[in-house]
Amino acid sequence: MDSLSYKTLSATPATINKEWVVVDATDQVLGRLCAKVAKILRGKNKTNYTPNMDCGDNVIIINAEKVKMTGSKFTDRIYLRYTGYPGGQRECTPEVLMKKSFKVRANGHHPLYTKVVKGMLPKNKLGARLLDNLYVYNGSEHPHEANNPKVIDINKVK
Repeated sequence: MDSLSYKTLSATPATINKEWVVVDATDQVLGRLCAKVAKILRGKNKTNYTPNMDCGDNVIIINAEKVKMTGSKFTDRIYLRYTGYPGGQRECTPEVLMKKSFKVRANGHHPLYTKVVKGMLPKNKLGARLLDNLYVYNGSEHPHEANNPKVIDINKVK
């Protein structure tokens, strides 16, 4: 067989097939759940994965308030951010970020999940676009029923 006849096919915007998936976060460990969600957002679970294209799926996480963290990380872990001004380093814990998520948020942004998944995506413009495909809701209801999302078991995703 001629080895020069093999061609690597890269995904193009015309060949990318984006789907909507629903993930239930009930009794899941936060870091393990977000690592699998980041892989789905990136598209690494698909055969036509291309590193420089947004070929991942749109992910909806429901029951976000029922996630757990092992040990005492929920109160002891510290996330840092910087305002840009002298003395502007701010700290917060996952517990504080979870409390912020119960404010009225219709846009599907959850501060804790956004912080964790953002750290697992590329640090460039593509990573920012991929993060826009993540929707997180505290309850079991979400406003994306018109997109016909399919429910997946996150425990079976590798």
